[in-house]
Amino acid sequence: MRIIRFEESSGFVLAAVTDEQQVFPLPHSDFMELVRESEQQQTTPLRLVQEMMTSVQPLEKKLEDLTLLVPLEAAEVWACGVTYERSREARNYEATGGKMDSATFYDKVYDAKRPEIFFKSTAARTVGPNQDVYLRSDSNWQIPEPELGLVLTREGKIVGYTAGNDMSCRDIEGENPLYLPQAKMWRGSCSIGPSIRLAETVSDPYAFEIICRIYRDGEKVVDGSANTSQLKRKYEELVEYLVRDNSLFDGTVLLTGTCIVPPDDFTLADGDRIEIEISGIGILTNPVKSQATKNISI
Repeated sequence: MRIIRFEESSGFVLAAVTDEQQVFPLPHSDFMELVRESEQQQTTPLRLVQEMMTSVQPLEKKLEDLTLLVPLEAAEVWACGVTYERSREARNYEATGGKMDSATFYDKVYDAKRPEIFFKSTAARTVGPNQDVYLRSDSNWQIPEPELGLVLTREGKIVGYTAGNDMSCRDIEGENPLYLPQAKMWRGSCSIGPSIRLAETVSDPYAFEIICRIYRDGEKVVDGSANTSQLKRKYEELVEYLVRDNSLFDGTVLLTGTCIVPPDDFTLADGDRIEIEISGIGILTNPVKSQATKNISI
């Protein structure tokens, strides 16, 4: 069972999507409201959704005809780094200028007890399916980072899974690790969606297939795949460090790191299209735009 948000003339609608692709509107405007109501009724989100579905009819519109939004407006999005071997290799390449002839601090992070966790985005900086992500204007080496996202309660409980794009500037991070916030966070640098897979419907969260495709001028120029079984750390370990002496908002999203990195000579360009597909969650599609095309309002 998946949860989506979509837009129609009457406003925003929260809905459940079955494995048969039927869409059932729900009497909530926010995913975390649904989660909290299930707790109050001493049931689970899945059982509550199933109960609600008995009193409504599925939409006549097909899922692909809906204008999807971010599945939840996460007040905060956090992200983890160097959680896959491929990520460690890429970070070392950036930090050494491609020489990779000695160990770096990324090797230490990969093997350390404490994981790397950094602040990635806010609701205002995060976009949803089919919305534009933007290139940073002072970087010449930018890539998407396809990642599985954990949807958390304020207590740190995993209640769902979503797909995320942790846009990254490889040249800025490679120049100096202290530049990480600038390499990771700017307007339009994060996307999540297209749905939230209810955690209780996932038999093995370390068996998600992740695919990243990048298209340029209608042609596929990048095609990579990975599996969350390659993740070095457990989700509970990452969450445990995130909640330490920290205050979480309901619906916080924690991106768990990437195992798909485009070739070292590749950088995103204006007009590209990114597709991040995760099994059981769907395809998160985002066009790529330059900052010059951004309509900035303050």
